[in-house]
Amino acid sequence: MSSRTASCSCGQLRIEVNGEPRGVGICNCLACQRRTGSVFAALAGFTAPYSVIGTATEYVRTGDNGAQFVFRFCPVCGTTVFHTEVGYDGSVSVAVGAFADPDFPAPTVSVYDCRRHPWVQLPPGTLAYDKDPV
Repeated sequence: MSSRTASCSCGQLRIEVNGEPRGVGICNCLACQRRTGSVFAALAGFTAPYSVIGTATEYVRTGDNGAQFVFRFCPVCGTTVFHTEVGYDGSVSVAVGAFADPDFPAPTVSVYDCRRHPWVQLPPGTLAYDKDPV
């Protein structure tokens, strides 16, 4: 099984995941826009096990539907590298940009499309949901 490593900007915080992503998606919600400093967050979901190298600072955010997400970022450079959902220990979502891999698979889902900036174009065939389809 192949592995991939995602890293913060300074390299202090890394996560190693195994296999192909369960899915790759974009979140256009305002919280993700603020969290990333970009107009959307690009995330890849992986199944456990995974290993974390380095120290992370955590930030817990409650989503619109009540789910709690624990975001981990580097306390040195501030890069958000990955997050988990409380109660779902078997998976992790990793920031696609943290892999620094231009050949990483494209997103297939876009959530909170009601907040997507009009100039952002989705890849052909991407399923777009006005809010979170949970």
